[in-house]
Amino acid sequence: YLKNRTPVSFLSELRTNLQVSNEPGMRYNISMINALVMFVGTQAIQYIRGKNSNLNMSSIAHSSHMDIFQNLAADLDTEGRYLFLNCIANQMRYPNSHTHYFSCLLLNLFGEANTEAIQEQITRVLLERLIVNRPHPWGLLITFIELIKNPTFKFWTHEFVHCAPEIQKLFESVAKSCMVASQPRMDGVEQPISTE
Repeated sequence: YLKNRTPVSFLSELRTNLQVSNEPGMRYNISMINALVMFVGTQAIQYIRGKNSNLNMSSIAHSSHMDIFQNLAADLDTEGRYLFLNCIANQMRYPNSHTHYFSCLLLNLFGEANTEAIQEQITRVLLERLIVNRPHPWGLLITFIELIKNPTFKFWTHEFVHCAPEIQKLFESVAKSCMVASQPRMDGVEQPISTE
């Protein structure tokens, strides 16, 4: 499928092939999802490098690799999508092309999501990893900062950000913390940034 986008049935059968039972909390083969995410992602990076293209949001879009990821984001149920998104987040670590690809992938999935539920789950996966004590993986920080700062994603206009005052304060607190953590240090002092 990665080479010529056939058979088309591959995408429709993918969810079934990842399922191992109907029991809630144990429906999916997590190792298989991890392996799939890793394999398709590394193949995508090789494909982009082979075309001598730069790795960015537009170079990852409209490919067989993105078809697979978008299909999984849309087709999986809540449990499967949560596991899938965590597998992507696991790939975002220190600065390299691998982290950059998976960061662009997660941002692309957020921007192209056909429901706010998908966007909320992407945000949840990032937030769960950023509310714990530091240090945070560089890739997660950069991805979350891009999500909240880039007007393309309209992050602060989504309903799930404002569903309760406590949630909104949590988002603002994590956003402020991430912005401070990402600033260069001068003379050992962190430089504050406004999240406005």
